[in-house]
Amino acid sequence: MIIKKEKLHRVDVLTFGELLIDFVPTISGVSLIEAPAFNKAPGGAPANVAVGLARLGVPSGFMGKVGDDAFGHFLADTLVSNHVDISGMHFSPEARTMLAFVSLKSDCDRDFMFYRHPSADMLFAPEEVDLDLIRSTRIFHYGSISLISEPARSATLFALEVAGQAGLLISYDPNLRINLWPDQETAREEIRRGWDFSQVIKASEEEIYFLSNDTDLVRGARKLWHPKLKILLVTQGERGCTIIKSDFFQAVPGFKVKAVDTTGAGDGFMAGLLKGIVEGRNPFTDNKELQSICRYANAVGALTTTRRGAIPALPTASQVDKFLSLYQ
Repeated sequence: MIIKKEKLHRVDVLTFGELLIDFVPTISGVSLIEAPAFNKAPGGAPANVAVGLARLGVPSGFMGKVGDDAFGHFLADTLVSNHVDISGMHFSPEARTMLAFVSLKSDCDRDFMFYRHPSADMLFAPEEVDLDLIRSTRIFHYGSISLISEPARSATLFALEVAGQAGLLISYDPNLRINLWPDQETAREEIRRGWDFSQVIKASEEEIYFLSNDTDLVRGARKLWHPKLKILLVTQGERGCTIIKSDFFQAVPGFKVKAVDTTGAGDGFMAGLLKGIVEGRNPFTDNKELQSICRYANAVGALTTTRRGAIPALPTASQVDKFLSLYQ
């Protein structure tokens, strides 16, 4: 039996995709083999964004699928306790919740080892997409992991079609995890297919280089530009981000912090960005306003690196405001 949760409230941003358990080493700078123990941390990029938004005061929801198991219900409880609407979430009796073991290297970057053979998120089907939930929101946000295999790929593309027909703003994070794809060319092709639906995209420098087959950031971004796209934000770690529009290019400096785990930093940035878009006046036409939004998003991303795990590390609006007050 598939269980559906009761709808709690209308949401401004609906995220779609994977929800999983990250097992994070208790110490940094070691391989998975060397790690003495692991902490259990809820994660999954779209779910991280939903929680990040809720903590920043933006009503959010998550649509996806987990196993009808202890980890799946732990994840559902985590979202509910963070005031994320999970009425679009399903529980599968056929597959377990996805697990990821994350190795924290000495430079705070990460290696991932996933358990999904298949995992429940891969089995999310088009008929499980809640059409009314999509049509009732303002922004639809998704990533590329749900595009890897069927039936989740078809469910993602169907949800995107519904969101487009409803006139929603569509936001995308390519979130490249190359070891989950059959090969690099398939990854590039499918991630590019997801790219073309979106008006707002956040990508790392490495993802721009990979998807464009170009090692020049600006030239690569221009190759990836399409008519629907309003803004492309390129995240660059502690250096901040770069705003790219059809007629505007601007770097926005980041914040130096004592980073212990970069897991979820990009998702924190995405939450800060979408908060600014939801609450902004003219974020797509007023470049100064957009730069201010990106500065806020950089702060959210920076703060997320100061604690282990993704969801546990996402800051509240008051924490971000306090942090930014130190830089005025």
